Amino acid sequence: MNANPLLSSALASVLALGLASTAHASSHEAGKGKEKCFGIVKAGQNSCANLSGTHSCAGSATVDNSPEEWKLVAKGTCAKMGGMSEADAKAAFAKSQAKAGK
Repeated sequence: MNANPLLSSALASVLALGLASTAHASSHEAGKGKEKCFGIVKAGQNSCANLSGTHSCAGSATVDNSPEEWKLVAKGTCAKMGGMSEADAKAAFAKSQAKAGK
């Protein structure tokens, strides 16, 4: 029996569960006068999982101001800080991926 596909499936399941639980927690926090603000995060200071799904942990951002990384800020302050909404961030991330040929 080849363990590689089994290991890959197990890892994918764990990652999916992690993303689901962090999405639930962050949406709960966002309802308390906070909003997700994308593109303003300094490396290591993100709140949770990124848009591309390459990590599901707070503090895992590796570059400053990536459009796929976010943190919670007080509602109404994101645009003033130069940040983006989730919809705008998804569009910017998709555009950067297309430009990179991915």
